[in-house]
Amino acid sequence: PAVGAAEEALVGLLGAEPARAGLLTDFDGTLASIVAEPAEAHALPGVVATLGALAKRLGLVAVISGRPAGFLLERLGGVGPRVRLVGLYGLEEARGGVVRLAPACQPWLGPVRQATLEATRRAPAGVLVEPKGASLTLHWRRAPDQEGAARRLAEELAGTRGLVLQEGRQAVELRPPLAVDKGSVVRSLAGDLPAVAYAGDDLGDLAAFEALGELAQAGRRVLRVAVVDQETPPALLERADLALPGPPAWLACLRHLARALGEPPG
Repeated sequence: PAVGAAEEALVGLLGAEPARAGLLTDFDGTLASIVAEPAEAHALPGVVATLGALAKRLGLVAVISGRPAGFLLERLGGVGPRVRLVGLYGLEEARGGVVRLAPACQPWLGPVRQATLEATRRAPAGVLVEPKGASLTLHWRRAPDQEGAARRLAEELAGTRGLVLQEGRQAVELRPPLAVDKGSVVRSLAGDLPAVAYAGDDLGDLAAFEALGELAQAGRRVLRVAVVDQETPPALLERADLALPGPPAWLACLRHLARALGEPPG
């Protein structure tokens, strides 16, 4: 649908009873444009002010990302304490300016560190190894011809260290084999809220969409928003209630929602 229709759908879901409504969103490809160098990603201008404004009215506002929580804190620290910043697909959260790691991750920090060192040493030319503390990601966006080699290395290291793989945009992540993903985060944060929306752009967001599907079956009102470009996985589009053309369109929806709730983001 047109952005205008998406804006109205978001207001219709969350605006009726905002104090009992939740807004959850991914970061990369959703609040920020996709870039070749992960460290160069920044939220679009206006995102911080808009999320902060929404948090004054909504019962829940959260950013759930595969990025480390510390990265989210650096990029979105101005949103204020009411916005939840959840990193590493739920393994970390920044609260009060402090990053807290899930206790279950502690035994896996050593294996992840060893896998990171080995990946850095053996990565094919042009493949970027992104250390994340409790996980690591291999990116081949700068060297698409090395995808096969990068995947083989990731599979080998995961098998050797007991880690599991998480698919991403021209990347694959190695993470601890814990029952934590964006879906489990959504279930936890949503609590008993009767209305919840989530926006994402990648395969890691499928778990969040599935969790919202479960909430819908339980009688909750939900909205699954796919923020799309030429790399959007078809599986995400198939499960989305709405599709928007890129992060600027999603930000426009959020700004419209803030104005509708009486908190113009400036």
